[in-house]
Amino acid sequence: MKRLYISIFVLSGLFFSGCSDDFLNVNPTESIPADPELVNSDEGAKSFVTAIYNQFLGWEMSSFGWNAVSSIISDDADKGSDPGDAGGDKDIVDALTYNASTPSFESTWNANYAGINRCNQALAIFPKLDKVTPTLKVRLEGEAKFMRAFMYFTLVKGYGGVPIVDHLPLPVSEQDRLMQLTRKSPAEVYAFIEKDLTDAIANLPEKSAYSYADRTRVSRGSAYALLAKVNLYQKNWQKVIDNCDKVTGYSLVADYSSQYKKDGEFGPESIFEIDGIGGTATPGFGIGNYTVSQAPRGAGGWGWGFNTPTEGLANAYEAGDVRRAATIIFRGSVLYDGKPVPSTVANPRYNYKAYSSEFYNQEFTDTNLRYLRYAEVILMKAEALNELGNTPGAIPLVNQIRHRAGLGDTPFTSQSDIRKAIWKERRLEFAFEHDRWFDLVRTGQAETAMAADGKTFVVGKHELWPIPTTFIREAEGLSQQNPGGY
Repeated sequence: MKRLYISIFVLSGLFFSGCSDDFLNVNPTESIPADPELVNSDEGAKSFVTAIYNQFLGWEMSSFGWNAVSSIISDDADKGSDPGDAGGDKDIVDALTYNASTPSFESTWNANYAGINRCNQALAIFPKLDKVTPTLKVRLEGEAKFMRAFMYFTLVKGYGGVPIVDHLPLPVSEQDRLMQLTRKSPAEVYAFIEKDLTDAIANLPEKSAYSYADRTRVSRGSAYALLAKVNLYQKNWQKVIDNCDKVTGYSLVADYSSQYKKDGEFGPESIFEIDGIGGTATPGFGIGNYTVSQAPRGAGGWGWGFNTPTEGLANAYEAGDVRRAATIIFRGSVLYDGKPVPSTVANPRYNYKAYSSEFYNQEFTDTNLRYLRYAEVILMKAEALNELGNTPGAIPLVNQIRHRAGLGDTPFTSQSDIRKAIWKERRLEFAFEHDRWFDLVRTGQAETAMAADGKTFVVGKHELWPIPTTFIREAEGLSQQNPGGY
């Protein structure tokens, strides 16, 4: 039963994202049985939310295109691979010469709206399920709302204001359809995200209340952490502090590198993490080609070699910073499991956080994607305290992160210097965890940072990704293109 309905959701998600010429042309009966009794059980209800988590395993949601628009685009990564292999569009994303027809921006848009569709499907059917344990149903609704908020957060960070679809697209009136094709303001999208997260907080249990089998699911702490991050992007500094203080039951792991290995999954620092299960026997239960697309390429290599760490990132680490060796695979080195990286591979550096020891060259690996860690809660609170003038309160939090990295106390004491120190710690702590581009834009560092990496960031143009041409065409004048989309 569980696998049956996961498969149905996968099909509906592909149908949704594949119909790029008709943004809202989704028939809910493709994924929701006409008779809710078919899934009117605890396991049936769980399958709807499992399908939402599974959206993050998709090639377009978390792999090739996502790496382009969140990592290769930044000063932390180059396209990599061979000069003649553009990876479809990775070369123009890297050079910031993209436009509204660049595929990676369209695939990211489609994948997130497909995921939102799954959330809406689940939330629509839950009220009809009267044989599901009431407390379980409440929790599942919280998980679905967290996921929907997370996906809208990705969209608003990247594209700015976007259409808000909070229910199943069809059947709807023409007026409703036109409203769903109209971009909302960023403030309206943020308000919608905050409402979903407030609901999720009320519905979700603490992490400690989950059984081992459910350790992969989001908790109340996940919702508070994401809400704090949403506050951060809006510069609501006191709310950042308040919500960070409510993220309890988590701690930094002693060994930074352990988080990115199989035995470090869902540890005490993990707040929101996507579970990958590797191997060829269970295709579709790992992040599609996430590992192999970023693995060493060329003679003696085993992957495609994209999304490679820049020299600027490698040089940004202080001497003795353990995060450098845990983040970057260096040509000619030996990996933690004894696997050699020959000196003959094409690129000097690769993404270590994407490596899978057991399934290193398989399409579906056991590599997990870490989206929220407790280290970020610490640094968000530090940033907010510093912006509010409480620099002495921020410094010990910065030092917590530095000490775990094997470094001494920060030598800085002024507000402006601590601000820069926090930004640097964020870069080094979360390298290749899909935050760098958004951090550069929200803090106003992008023009300078891109110039240092040999890229031209145009203020007033590159802050937002282009809205896909396919959607602009369908919207028929109801939604305007972003400045960088022409």
